[in-house]
Amino acid sequence: MPIIKSISSLRNRTREISSLCHEQDEPVYLTTNGEGDLVVMSIKHYEKLKARVELFEKLAVAQAQAADGEKGFTHAQVMSRLRKRMHGK
Repeated sequence: MPIIKSISSLRNRTREISSLCHEQDEPVYLTTNGEGDLVVMSIKHYEKLKARVELFEKLAVAQAQAADGEKGFTHAQVMSRLRKRMHGK
């Protein structure tokens, strides 16, 4: 369920809004005159959201490359390369 507050709450109850963002790990939607205006969220939540967007962007590129017939790497090849990097070989 979205958390919705008036924009005046941000001014008058900043700590409460901050606590909601951190405890619920959800954004708080702020309204002005009953209309959506801003979204406030914790940095942790923002970073997770940003990482998800970046992942989807990379997946879209990979799908486009596959659709164009570009050959990728097998799971075994990727794991082998990662193991080599981790072990400094």
